[in-house]
Amino acid sequence: MTPTISSHPRYQLALLGFGNVGQAFVELLLEKQDDLIEDPGLRFQVVGIASGSHGRAVNAQGLPLQEVIAAYQGGKSLDGFSSTPIADSEAFIQTCGADVLVETTPVNYECGEPALSYLRNALKAGMHAVTANKGPVVHGYRELTNLAEKNGLSFLFESAVMDGAPVFSITRCGLPGAVIEGFSGILNSTTNLILSRMETGETQEDAIAYAQSIGIAESDPSGDVDGWDAAVKVAALITVLMDIPFLPEQVDRTGIRGLTPDLIQDAAQKGKRWKLVCEGVRDVNRPWGVAATVHPEMVDQGSNFYNISGTSAILEINSDVLGKLTLIEEDPSPRTTAYGLLADILNALKD
Repeated sequence: MTPTISSHPRYQLALLGFGNVGQAFVELLLEKQDDLIEDPGLRFQVVGIASGSHGRAVNAQGLPLQEVIAAYQGGKSLDGFSSTPIADSEAFIQTCGADVLVETTPVNYECGEPALSYLRNALKAGMHAVTANKGPVVHGYRELTNLAEKNGLSFLFESAVMDGAPVFSITRCGLPGAVIEGFSGILNSTTNLILSRMETGETQEDAIAYAQSIGIAESDPSGDVDGWDAAVKVAALITVLMDIPFLPEQVDRTGIRGLTPDLIQDAAQKGKRWKLVCEGVRDVNRPWGVAATVHPEMVDQGSNFYNISGTSAILEINSDVLGKLTLIEEDPSPRTTAYGLLADILNALKD
């Protein structure tokens, strides 16, 4: 006999942050809801959505997701969908009553706050904590992981690096017992897009303006152009994959501001391309036991990095047992980041 829908367990979700990724997650959840009921046999209900600019809504009976999205995109407050007034994000966490908190608030490179506290308090409140935020991974990985284990919960963050590509899952589940000796890659989509457009003759300023026009770059692009976003991702990978606590300021960092159209064209004449290359390698002679860099490099056609253009990304992981393992993500979008969040939720509930 085929189980009825009502026989499947239903889990309550709360979303803290409702920008492009949060909305893409809700749309993906609506698209996948029938598939998830069939396999793995789970039902989901969103009982809370909190936005930094459009209010907060909590309703234990579930929120009307299509209406919420329409209201948000129309510039309206979400407060009208709430069954009770919610004063702030901390009150939202304590009130929502969810099984899983999905956190997608803006990243803080320097200390990971306030997202770090949000995730800590969610775990203390008995919720699985899932995030796309790099800051808490860098600044609170061990603390949050230990707190989750203590409470029989999960702290997962697959979307923090390379959007939805299973960077952390590959090493956690696919390489048990392996030692990660190092990695290298192109991890910042914005700078890779800028450099690709400069190869066509655009100035860096024009390429940045284009990236801003399509929503890839922020109004202040310095986090990408100066290499901070890449440095945070390098620190996250070292912290998790290599089990060495590492901070962005420990990364030897140079952005792409110094790359002029002349340098780009000179490289092209030599059959090469400039890429912002990220690297972390174990080195017992370094103070922290690892050498970490974010630098512009010229790569030739023999490099796997040469054909990684536009917003695509690549990561090469070196281990003591498999040698080099390469993961490529082509043209990521908020939907791919949303999938990383959904995969984390499914893994958390499975575990």
